[in-house]
Amino acid sequence: MRRSGAGAAAAAMPGAESSAEVGAGPVQPPAPTAAPAVRQTLRTEFPFQLPRGYVDESGTVHQDGVMRLATARDELVPLRDVRVQENPAYLSVVLLGRVITRLGSVPMVHDGIVENMFASDLAFLQDFYRQINAEGHTRAAVQCPHCAEPFEVELGGSRLGES
Repeated sequence: MRRSGAGAAAAAMPGAESSAEVGAGPVQPPAPTAAPAVRQTLRTEFPFQLPRGYVDESGTVHQDGVMRLATARDELVPLRDVRVQENPAYLSVVLLGRVITRLGSVPMVHDGIVENMFASDLAFLQDFYRQINAEGHTRAAVQCPHCAEPFEVELGGSRLGES
């Protein structure tokens, strides 16, 4: 039986195997094992409870709801709405009607629902919208000048839908 040059050289060294015997060419060191990828999840929906609650036609009060993160489209589409063009304050009503995904047992939340909410609930939702969409960037850590106790203050004061 005749061996190739590589096989003959390998056979001459005790304990060595030729690549022909292994069947794979040059021996590669084992690849370093990577740590398993940690999958981060993005929270996109946030539960809330209205201070007073939305009262529907039958007199039922709806307080528990869910708001999702806004997309660029959510903020751009209402700008084409005639009601917003005539009255810019209406922007928050249309915008909230797009991002509130659930409100009690109301089958579908839309701007008509939002415009019939109490003013205190509308103000709560506007603030909640700012909080979840700003990722906390509108808060600053400060220290009391008298007692040196640390606390946070809210810096965001712009209207809903404006950057």
